[in-house]
Amino acid sequence: MVVVPHRHRLLRRSAARNRMATPAILLILQLLFTALGVDGAASFSFTNACQHPVWVGALHGASSPPLARSGFYLAPSATSSLAAPSSGAWSGTFWARTGCAADAATGRFSCATADCGTGDVACQGRGPAPPVSLVEVTLAAPGSGGQDFYDVSLVDGFNVPVRVAPSGGGAGDCRPAACAGDVNAVCPADLRVVASSSSGGGAVVACKSACNAYGSARYCCTGQYGTPAACGPTNYSQLFKTACPSAYSYAYDDASSTFTCSGASTYDVTFCPQS
Repeated sequence: MVVVPHRHRLLRRSAARNRMATPAILLILQLLFTALGVDGAASFSFTNACQHPVWVGALHGASSPPLARSGFYLAPSATSSLAAPSSGAWSGTFWARTGCAADAATGRFSCATADCGTGDVACQGRGPAPPVSLVEVTLAAPGSGGQDFYDVSLVDGFNVPVRVAPSGGGAGDCRPAACAGDVNAVCPADLRVVASSSSGGGAVVACKSACNAYGSARYCCTGQYGTPAACGPTNYSQLFKTACPSAYSYAYDDASSTFTCSGASTYDVTFCPQS
């Protein structure tokens, strides 16, 4: 299974922006933002604070252009960056792959967690196999007066702690979104993903979501449970929420898990943040 950005949230956000802004208001806001020098994000920065290497994955949304790289290696304590599209408007996801290596016989590249299935370091427009901790970002066009939206999602499970934070002159709320807790340490036995004996000696390397583990409509918020009113938290999602209060723990966990900012120049993504 390959995951994609949570389109139901992205579409709701876009619709909300369209309802709130008439053309006249947009023109006024565009002039104001231009006068104040408020532009859209110019880049994404990545820091690996883990004690092990990660292979970053990047996936653009269906209506957004791809970034310059869709996957790359990031050593412990290393940093790297990707330029945002010059148009400014963009949506997509970022994540960390772990336990990656190329097969000695075939040369095919694969990862123990969050593999994108291309057989290469580059993900080439493919998303990660769950479980995976996702950073989701939607950038508003520069001068539009719109807000950027961003979050950390555990809807598709957890593999590494991660934080995303706007910087560089952002206006508005602009708080970090994060899952700094180690969900693997408290993962129930029926949700654990354990490393093979050759690569980790039975260590828990990821924690499935209940949807991922059981595929039921109740846990996946589908079918008769496909609305916020019908699909509330479960014992499984509460475990994720307790470990990471500001991250999405299930599909409709919007109230405490969606973050906004206007005019940030950079979004900093940190894997294994200290807090």
